[in-house]
Amino acid sequence: MTQNTEPIATRERTVDGFTREFLRELNFGQGVDLSRASVNDQYLALARTVRHYLMVRWLETLRRQQELQAKSVAYLSAEFLLGRQLDNALLASGLQDVVEEGLGNLGIDLATLRDAEVEPGLGNGGLGRLAACFVDSLATMNVPCIGYGIRYEYGIFRQTFVDGWQVEKPDNWLALGSPWEFPHPEAAVTVNFGGHTETYDDEGTERTRWVPGWSVLGVPYNYMVPGYENGRVNTLRLWSAQATRAFDLEIFNAGDYAEAVRAQTFAENISKVLYPEDSTPQGKELRLQQQYFFVACSLRNFLDQVLPEGFDLHNLPKRIIFQLNDTHPVIAIPELMRILVDERGWAWDDAWATVQQVFAYTCHTLLPEALEVWSAELMGRLLPRHLEIIYRINEEFLEGVRERYPDDELRVRRMSIIAEHPERSVRMAYLATVAGTKVNGVAALHSQLLRDKVLSDFSDYFPEKFTNVTNGITPRRFVRLANPGLSGLITGAIGDGWVTDLERLKELEPLADDAEFRRLFREVKTNNKHRLVGVLRERDGIELDPDTMLDVMVKRLHEYKRQTLKLLHVVSLYEQITSGTLDVEKVTPRTFAFGAKAAPGYRMAKQIIGLINAVGRTINEDPAVKGRLSIVFPANYNVTLAETLIPAADLSEQISLAGKEASGTGNMKFALNGALTIGTDDGANVEIRELVGDENFFLFGLTEPEVAEIVDAGYHPTSYYESNRTLRHALDLIASGKFSGGDRRVFEPVVANLLQEDRFLVLADFQSYLDAQERVDAAYADTDAWTRSAVLNVARSGFFSSDRSMRDYIDRIWHTPPVDPNA
Repeated sequence: MTQNTEPIATRERTVDGFTREFLRELNFGQGVDLSRASVNDQYLALARTVRHYLMVRWLETLRRQQELQAKSVAYLSAEFLLGRQLDNALLASGLQDVVEEGLGNLGIDLATLRDAEVEPGLGNGGLGRLAACFVDSLATMNVPCIGYGIRYEYGIFRQTFVDGWQVEKPDNWLALGSPWEFPHPEAAVTVNFGGHTETYDDEGTERTRWVPGWSVLGVPYNYMVPGYENGRVNTLRLWSAQATRAFDLEIFNAGDYAEAVRAQTFAENISKVLYPEDSTPQGKELRLQQQYFFVACSLRNFLDQVLPEGFDLHNLPKRIIFQLNDTHPVIAIPELMRILVDERGWAWDDAWATVQQVFAYTCHTLLPEALEVWSAELMGRLLPRHLEIIYRINEEFLEGVRERYPDDELRVRRMSIIAEHPERSVRMAYLATVAGTKVNGVAALHSQLLRDKVLSDFSDYFPEKFTNVTNGITPRRFVRLANPGLSGLITGAIGDGWVTDLERLKELEPLADDAEFRRLFREVKTNNKHRLVGVLRERDGIELDPDTMLDVMVKRLHEYKRQTLKLLHVVSLYEQITSGTLDVEKVTPRTFAFGAKAAPGYRMAKQIIGLINAVGRTINEDPAVKGRLSIVFPANYNVTLAETLIPAADLSEQISLAGKEASGTGNMKFALNGALTIGTDDGANVEIRELVGDENFFLFGLTEPEVAEIVDAGYHPTSYYESNRTLRHALDLIASGKFSGGDRRVFEPVVANLLQEDRFLVLADFQSYLDAQERVDAAYADTDAWTRSAVLNVARSGFFSSDRSMRDYIDRIWHTPPVDPNA
């Protein structure tokens, strides 16, 4: 019999063809027949069947890239918050209808199999979600890209609540199998740690070599990153740590079973969990191990396995740009110097000239404490050769600074990569700035503050290095997949070209004045709310009233994001109603939705979570406000829940203190899905407000210069407490123990923090925030006007596509043009 070698991708696009492939995978991949298959069996078989359709394109993409050797982006990120893969793969491959019909013919509900997929929690929030959006856009735009990161065995923890307090549980996302990954143990990379360095004579040239103390293996797991209906499939390569000598049989036979596998356990800790708690010396060391592990694996992989044999590394800048997503991968800079100088025998100056052309750095913060600093003692113990290289980079850099500013030793100290106080340490953001070809912020205001404040000495010294690339989100996942109702409405009005050209949403502007379009838009929002009701009921046992305004604040729990300000608004409404100073009938019915995780070691953030849940418990049980105020706080907010919650939202809370949020991407997702924003002039809020118009945005709060002025003058939060009755009564109600069973001590730390310190000026912005919320109430009362504003938010937010972000990176930093798919 002649074997049919025609690719599945072209052979099996019929319903019958898909059905045959699915049953074959179920039988021979899972080892079960349909009658005995569990839902997980069916999901795994479906995932593997769908990936077959993409694999032909993937292999062809790899073959053509090897042939063309086009310049690529290597996106180095400690986080990739991917979300579920099945729907994205169906969308990219155009198989949705075929799969739905084929499964239906077998009596299987596609939605049930969707729900069986476990989201990989390989990121903490915006940073990881941004990385996932960027690799999606690059594939859709036909730009060669490899994403490099860590395959954490346990991702970001699974959040649970016990009596309202956050409790972290392991996120065992691999427990039931991961059908989207391809392990390649034969391509494992050895990564060294510890030991010492020594000098030796190399035919008259003194050189240094690293004599490591121990090593681990990095095993690559490849994931496909499909472009949207364009045939290109890029690669995401995640690294898993294993021991080089995993098992000692001799020790095992002697009866010391734990010692026999100690090396394996020690090695696997490196990729065990996302962001190990780093309040201990051991936690800090493990974090640095993680960071070096994945960049060492990634550089070695690219140089030795991706580049063709015999490639002249002097041409490396023509072939690759390594984008450093925040400071986590910055140790890649001395690693590449070590490879070129120590292993390849290059002269220092030649190596440095090349390194300065192949790295670019994205800074994602304005908080000094978020700019990573590693103690020299730790780095010297773990990576002795890298510390030597960093010292030399710094010495030569400071020579240039002294030449430019001969009488300004204070400036020299400020700009040194090596800090001397309170302990000798390495400032990774400074290293990235000195070595990188470009440094970018992630929103217009953020980039300006980066130049003017955070890295001002460096922007004076390297003005040509600094640029801005405002963040974006992929419209494929966050509109096309997350909001099918809105997606269909948009496509029916302007065609489907917006999915890859989001600026086309501008064509919706005239429809904001069309009564029938507004009616259909409201219908979509109502349906999305009812969909959320079902999800929260099933997922969390939470009942949500779809006939209220859905006022949403979902983001990582951090004091600068000011969940406390939102909560004070809720408490103030409750206090006024229950004290009789506000007629409950005049209160706009609202459901306040929170979603947030606190870092395990962040005590104040966990206190705030406890307080939100305690306030919610009291309000939700009080008949005096029933039907008017309620709080929902589903545990373990993630991408999957976001895809249901964001399309249902009416009001988006983006209320960080001006000058503290780098960009935000949640703000973009809400605007694109038809929620109006209440926010400060911070991060990308500035650009959202400018684009959608002041009349369609609820602005409040101090500006960044005003914040600086208040802080410089000496901020006294108690003065706001004493002068504002509403604020005083809200804080007093919390302090009274009303929300903690009468125990005043429970939430005293939160109240004391606000009254004594209030680092992020919650009390200073409180009244302005309340005034803006009154404008929200007035606007929401006019349903037609509110809908018009919501439509205009959608129509004017096309700028926030991650495709546009990628074009900006390509034009301003990478210079990696798309590859003609027909070349």
